[in-house]
Amino acid sequence: MLTTKFNKTPYIELINSYNCYVGWKNICDQILEDVKDLKKTNSIIVIECYQGVYYEQIQKALLENLSPELFINAESCMHSEEFIRQMIYPDVTDDPVFGYLSRLNINQYYDSNKIEKAQVQIKEQQKGLTIIFGSGATLVANSWDILVYADMARWEIQQRMRKHEVDNTGVKNRDTKDWMLLYKQGFFVDWRVLDRLKRKIMDQVDYLLDTNNKEIPKMLPNTAVLEAYDIAVTRPFSVVPFFDPGPWGGQWMKEVCNLEKDIDNYAWCFNCIPEENSLLVKCGEDIIELPSINLVFRHPKALLGESVHARFGDEFPIRFDFLDTIDGGNLSLQVHPLTEYIQEKFGMHYTQDESYYILDAKKGATVYLGLKDGVNPEECIEDLKEARKGGKPFDAKQHIEIWPAKKHDHFLIPAGTIHCSGKDSMVLEISATPYIFTFKLWDWGRVGIDGKPRPINIEHGENVIQWDRIANWTKENLVNRIEKIAEGDGWVEERTGLHEREFIETRRHWFTKTTHHTTGGGVNVIALVEGEQVIIECPDNSFKPFIVNYAEIFIIPANVKKYTIRPYGVSEGEKCGTVKAYVRF
Repeated sequence: MLTTKFNKTPYIELINSYNCYVGWKNICDQILEDVKDLKKTNSIIVIECYQGVYYEQIQKALLENLSPELFINAESCMHSEEFIRQMIYPDVTDDPVFGYLSRLNINQYYDSNKIEKAQVQIKEQQKGLTIIFGSGATLVANSWDILVYADMARWEIQQRMRKHEVDNTGVKNRDTKDWMLLYKQGFFVDWRVLDRLKRKIMDQVDYLLDTNNKEIPKMLPNTAVLEAYDIAVTRPFSVVPFFDPGPWGGQWMKEVCNLEKDIDNYAWCFNCIPEENSLLVKCGEDIIELPSINLVFRHPKALLGESVHARFGDEFPIRFDFLDTIDGGNLSLQVHPLTEYIQEKFGMHYTQDESYYILDAKKGATVYLGLKDGVNPEECIEDLKEARKGGKPFDAKQHIEIWPAKKHDHFLIPAGTIHCSGKDSMVLEISATPYIFTFKLWDWGRVGIDGKPRPINIEHGENVIQWDRIANWTKENLVNRIEKIAEGDGWVEERTGLHEREFIETRRHWFTKTTHHTTGGGVNVIALVEGEQVIIECPDNSFKPFIVNYAEIFIIPANVKKYTIRPYGVSEGEKCGTVKAYVRF
């Protein structure tokens, strides 16, 4: 393993000069300055909030620093908590892991009579400063002089949920025993509801409030934020990778990505999941953290391309992440739902097809993929259920085909295929985005890092397992389906997948000289899988050269069209390799 220059904090730098306001005093002083410039006897400030912000802290800071004559917590105008719980129940469900993607809107959380009374209060406030604060504040205010949006990256929200520090929208439930229930409600309900509102008001916002760091809040004019989104779709960029430990986690990322050595292991790196990751923006000497999904909402066509946008809307359909089992353990044995199953049961219109690209592996590494010849479905399911009850451990070798895995192998995993990586592999997982829909079948008798058994979903799994995907079929269709496409002076292009049932195409390039690429009208996601460093350039110099280090992942917006990749900062003739994914049409 080689320690690299892996960049854990990639950012987009603004071209124009803007003021960034750091700390509550500076933030509130600027708001007061804007109020003064309005030259009105009464002014209305709206602070719209995403789920997961520290509401109590923000409210306290606003009251102390702005001293409003009238302060309305918008959530006091919501329906009762019991009403909201009943309203969201069909989407939350009783399932401990899965729900249904909500079609609710924020106005359905609010009591029109309470809003009407609040608006009368606002209208009667003839003098001084009025503040309306909370999720849905724009709904209560109806009109305003200054609109501030307090935003959050979803990965930080999850950290707060783990600590039971935040509630879901409209309910006081942070003390829920299992934090994953908070996450489930966030994923299936809150974030869907608040994203619909966010899309509507993105252009109306005056300031973006970065609340990811509790101690150091930052505020940036929305004109600067929109400029950052404009820049991003004209050049290569990376989102902020997030590393997380797990019960099977390994040691590879700790060394290669220069991570903290006192953490026991790192299991996951969420490295290109715009729904989860952050986008950093540099303004002068300050760095602002934004949810990268905002870029997808703002420029879906320029980022994704017309054809991808037509198929997926403003969702980013390609996911890259790392799964590290080197000196760790096996992943859970699992299967993903078929398209019709995920549509019917969970309201998602496409499923999690995926693949394992082996970035590195120790001797003896394996991948569990597909079923043994002659497998008996009833016996397999019975053995899984017996193991779940604490009986005889599931004998994976009896039912599941096991394949040797070495560096640069590529295993394709269309939905419905039983699979998991064994220990001692470093997996680059290339997949469709709806990653929460994993049906765990067997977790090797272990518990999670919280000391509790992880949920097993055999009842869902048995409904989607494709029992005809046995050894010969798997070998012919899913293991190293590598095909040379083209070659030239100092480069070779190969097709490595994915399976015809999967909408993602992957191409691997080996090169010692410059390689020429086109986006083909769709977004490209690329990982550097061999070589210390490469540089991404544009033939017409329309974007600045972009340097990528080993194991880093980057996005090329569809809008870029043409670009080149070549070795950089390495010895002449050193071989580099990239894996590129895009939506196949």
